[in-house]
Amino acid sequence: MTRKSSLASGALVAVLAAVAATAGCASAGGSDAAAGASAAAASSQLDFGVDMARRGLWNEALFRFEQARRERPADAKVLNNLAVAYEAVGRFDEALAAYKEASRLAPGERNLKLNYSRFLEFYQGFRPPPATPPAVAPPAAPPATPPAGSAEAAERPEVTP
Repeated sequence: MTRKSSLASGALVAVLAAVAATAGCASAGGSDAAAGASAAAASSQLDFGVDMARRGLWNEALFRFEQARRERPADAKVLNNLAVAYEAVGRFDEALAAYKEASRLAPGERNLKLNYSRFLEFYQGFRPPPATPPAVAPPAAPPATPPAGSAEAAERPEVTP
């Protein structure tokens, strides 16, 4: 065996040992492994969603952010991105709800606060003002009674007691 091939074999063994150790940990702590897989899946969906949003493919981004939310429902970053996507596709009430939830979870998050304040500024200008009840119109004047014997009086049906 040459020196190069023994180094490559050593590196391969080190990688395999790391994989085996990871597999051993995963089988020993099944719930930890499931949580790790869930976090990885959410991160993958989040990253893909961000990429789609940067390309202007907002419906796809929204789908990915919704998938990430299923994995991490209490993650303010996921909720912030979800709110931005809702906003981009015109689902403003859902954007507002997502921003509120994200703000509750991470009130000091700078980017979230910036996005939320910009959204509120837009949203308040976008929403029509609340409807005011219509003013009560005065009752209409009764129609003038045509003189008896006129053509108009002859056309009007008679009410009999």
